[in-house]
Amino acid sequence: MLVLAGIVVLHITTIILLLVATIDNAWWVTETATTDLWGRWDLKNLAWHYSELQKYTEVQSDFLQSVQATSVLACVFTILALFVFVAQLFTLPKGQRFIFTGVLQLIACLCIMTGASIYTAQLHTADKGQYGHSYILAWISFVLTGFLTITYVVLRKRSE
Repeated sequence: MLVLAGIVVLHITTIILLLVATIDNAWWVTETATTDLWGRWDLKNLAWHYSELQKYTEVQSDFLQSVQATSVLACVFTILALFVFVAQLFTLPKGQRFIFTGVLQLIACLCIMTGASIYTAQLHTADKGQYGHSYILAWISFVLTGFLTITYVVLRKRSE
């Protein structure tokens, strides 16, 4: 029972990290600007001003839309996996539990990896600045969802 409670806490932690990574405004940071997946904040006259992401070329814009989509999908699949996990605890017999939850987590893991990889390879490659905490949280979420995927597979095998 303690293992299941730990898994639920880890799953909820992963969901929170993913949501923060997707929503917060610190994927790319410079001294006077921060950029996320949805907009840009510029520091002017000691105040932060929001603007649309317009500096990207058409190709970069397509890459950004891919990152946005995979980030949102990762959040959806991870949240759905938590609900499926709880439902499977009470409805499926031992040996069949957590297969679907593991598949959902694997899909979320792949979405995170794809989005963060595209962001790394295609956006801000020539800009001065550094990756922000939201970008780092996305990669941490990738590791945690991968760990949860493996955990669900191991739990399924242990219960057989």
